[in-house]
Amino acid sequence: MKTPIAIAATIAMTGGALAQDAFADAIRPITAPTIFDLAVPRTQLHGFYMHQSMPSTVNTTAGAVAVGGSFDVYALQFEIALNERTSIVATKDGYIDFNPDNNLSKQEGFANLGLGIKRALIYQPENKFVLSGIATVEIPTGESEVWQGEGDGAVNLNLAGLKLYDDLQLAGNMALHIPFSDSQSLTGAVSLHASYEISPWFIPIVELNWFHTFDEGDGSTTFVNQLGNTVPAIAEFEGGDLINLGSANAGENRDTVILGLGFRSRLNDCTTLGFAYEVPLTEDQDGLMDDRLTVDFVWKF
Repeated sequence: MKTPIAIAATIAMTGGALAQDAFADAIRPITAPTIFDLAVPRTQLHGFYMHQSMPSTVNTTAGAVAVGGSFDVYALQFEIALNERTSIVATKDGYIDFNPDNNLSKQEGFANLGLGIKRALIYQPENKFVLSGIATVEIPTGESEVWQGEGDGAVNLNLAGLKLYDDLQLAGNMALHIPFSDSQSLTGAVSLHASYEISPWFIPIVELNWFHTFDEGDGSTTFVNQLGNTVPAIAEFEGGDLINLGSANAGENRDTVILGLGFRSRLNDCTTLGFAYEVPLTEDQDGLMDDRLTVDFVWKF
């Protein structure tokens, strides 16, 4: 005969298992990987490769400036769950290979580091719904040759939501990038995700990311290795999810909207592969993206 303590322990363990099973099929968004995270705290590794083509010309206060080319990003993010509602997250790291065709110089180097905590504010496995707050600090450890490592760092605040309806998944995220100095711009983003599991091997995904500049920066003393730090002074846009130029004229084009289409494939219960292709819905000359291809994997354990 079980004691009351044993019965309570069994109920607690069963409840935890049911909570985990409720979100076992939830998949991570693919686009904007440094800011668009899954709301469910879990232990996982997330690696991705990103190839972003840049517009042939971009808009500046000096007129249209030729850029072209592309850059590649290689990164590995991790998350460690402390319990079903809380996890430690590393949201930004990696290596950037920057290869413009004109004016700017070809460089490569490390990105900044970003890490913090995720906490489920509303956790309802019975309704398959989670709303989480995520707070991370971005440390300027990267290299200025690849648009990193400048300023005094920043704090990133996110509110991430997830709702599952059988094979349909809906997710959203609101993000705010608050720099510790005016060498970067104050920016925000809204991200949306919808996916439907047709089969474990084919889960189509539609994602939308809207980036907004709230307050222009003053990066006039930064990125001296690229055109002698003139880029932040003349660019009429901000850099999106990976780069913050501290552009003094970002108010000319405060909004960038990007559409992503792709799919995930389940290799097994713990591992998925993802593919996404993105294009801007706003003018590509008012940003650094002509198009982007992202390939990633997620291993949860």
